[in-house]
Amino acid sequence: MSAVEKPAVKAAKPASAKAGKPWLTIIAAAVVAAGAAGGGAWFYANRSATEQVQQAEAKAKAGSIPAPAQYFALEPPFVVNLIGSAGGARYLQVEVQLMTRDAESLKSIEQHAPAIRARLLMLFAQENADELISRAGKEKLQAAALSEVRKLLTAETGKPCAEALLFTSFVMQ
Repeated sequence: MSAVEKPAVKAAKPASAKAGKPWLTIIAAAVVAAGAAGGGAWFYANRSATEQVQQAEAKAKAGSIPAPAQYFALEPPFVVNLIGSAGGARYLQVEVQLMTRDAESLKSIEQHAPAIRARLLMLFAQENADELISRAGKEKLQAAALSEVRKLLTAETGKPCAEALLFTSFVMQ
């Protein structure tokens, strides 16, 4: 019987060794899964942080470069009589363009061009020729004209629409 018992004992040892291997396999699989989950979380966190940095840089670049300017010429040129101390009639002929960076604002400017022209004609006609000789006088008139345009457009559309008003020709006689 001893010969029979020995193989039974030998057979018992491999059975007990096999019983310990499933726990080792489960633990190893858990460690690998935890490592993969941690690595995936680290990769995702770094990727989203990198994307956020890239988006912030793109917004900063977009903020530093304004949209392209769009111009609207108020045609034909304005021609008005000026008030002046010198004898005889004085005239002003001025070409005006409005600048915006928004296509919707450009459409609003186009739509309200007749009202803008009427306001600017009234403004230009009450100017004194002696004051318009200097650069400061022209710049003051330009600022007043932009203010008139913005008031009108704000009343009509709810926003000023025009960023700048440019005199592209200015002739007094």
